[in-house]
Amino acid sequence: MKEYVELVGQWLTLPDVAEELDVDIRRVHRLLDERAIISVRIGERNVRSIPADFLQDGIVVESLKGTLSVLMDAGYSDEEAITWLFTEDDSLPGTPMNALRSGRKTEIRRRAQALAW
Repeated sequence: MKEYVELVGQWLTLPDVAEELDVDIRRVHRLLDERAIISVRIGERNVRSIPADFLQDGIVVESLKGTLSVLMDAGYSDEEAITWLFTEDDSLPGTPMNALRSGRKTEIRRRAQALAW
């Protein structure tokens, strides 16, 4: 099993995401195309899924898209970006994703930008 699957813990399939966001599945595909969220294939059936923590209170975590953009600019793959977002960091404390969910996007983006150097 891939490391990030266990790091994330709770995953949502794309239909689950559509239900959580109360949108059509095509909107979820647009979010993926726009890189507002990213998905990976997990499980025995290789189902496209996103970390459940990408959603908060019925919407996509506001600061996620910009942070993903910074990580992609640093050369991270989707799997590497998810791993980074969900890996515990003692200096935060918690994970970068926890920090984003609590509104600390500036600090997290600064850390993500430093990865490119």
